[in-house]
Amino acid sequence: MPDVVLADAELADRILGGWTGRIAGNMLGKPVERGDHWTREHIDAYLRLTDALPLTDYLPAPPPDAAGFELRPEWPRCVRGGIDGSCRDDDVDWSVLGLHVLETHGFGFTTEQLGEEWLLRLPYLQTFTAERAAYRNLVNGLRPPLTATYDNPHQEWIGALIRADVYGWTSPGDPRRAASLARRDAVLSHTGNGVYGAMWAAALIAAAFTAPDVRSALEEGLARVPAGSRLARTVRATIALYEAGLDWSDALTELAERTAGLGWIHTVPNAAVLTAGLLYGEGDFTRTITLTVRGGLDTDSIGATAGSVAGVMCGAAAIPPRWSVPLRDRVSSAVFGFDGVRIGELAERTVRLARSVS
Repeated sequence: MPDVVLADAELADRILGGWTGRIAGNMLGKPVERGDHWTREHIDAYLRLTDALPLTDYLPAPPPDAAGFELRPEWPRCVRGGIDGSCRDDDVDWSVLGLHVLETHGFGFTTEQLGEEWLLRLPYLQTFTAERAAYRNLVNGLRPPLTATYDNPHQEWIGALIRADVYGWTSPGDPRRAASLARRDAVLSHTGNGVYGAMWAAALIAAAFTAPDVRSALEEGLARVPAGSRLARTVRATIALYEAGLDWSDALTELAERTAGLGWIHTVPNAAVLTAGLLYGEGDFTRTITLTVRGGLDTDSIGATAGSVAGVMCGAAAIPPRWSVPLRDRVSSAVFGFDGVRIGELAERTVRLARSVS
């Protein structure tokens, strides 16, 4: 049980902040989600081209002659002036599905029940990398943990981390519990650092409800994963670079060298960029999500998690309207039965779950 119990109004504001922040951060990073092309340097070059540096809002639309700066095909619905509700994205779908699993099966859900809900609620072609491999293995009759290990080269990629937020939102101030729930989810499709990333993210978000600052929340998250894991060592290295006084850009250059060769969708380098965004964002919602996305790699995924942490820490009321108003309180989702649901409704349902165990 958490040591600090939040008042009803504050808990509701913090959870709505988490949902809103996750969706806004996802939308911010979505147009440049392809880390092998949209590197940190290339993103900043685009922002200079469009007179949007420093970045303080959603990405601007590309000028007609922007050769070499082609955004993802969905960009018209994800840039300034074009947003009318959220775009569909797996980073948000997983949070929606996780909420449904907790409502349907309770906090005692099994990994097998989670897999059943994947098959019932989510189209195969809206899953990717490790999740698609696990989905295929479920269809072929395999059960966990074989669903994660059979013919799955993506076991340590970022997919399980992006599924973790709902376990943090429903465990406010209780990182241990959040990490345990996230682990039960993650082992359906991931192993090793892929699982640790989910546990860390869930614990970090749970800690964000009651921690005095983001540095403390990061430490609480780290306490829930093996200290010798590459994920933990990389997050600690990021914290050390920040505390040594390196500027954000130099810190990311050093971290990129340390994680070279893992690829732009692997959990570990993304955790480094995410941690840097949280630290150098220094508690400011806009600075946190924009620095995280400018860091490159899996921009929509880590932008979403950064927004979730920052949104929980500041609450929905403190998120600048330029991020929340264009979302129109509406979610596009591939999860069966949830397309068009209100962000506010998702938050209210999450609050009920959080309160049910307080």
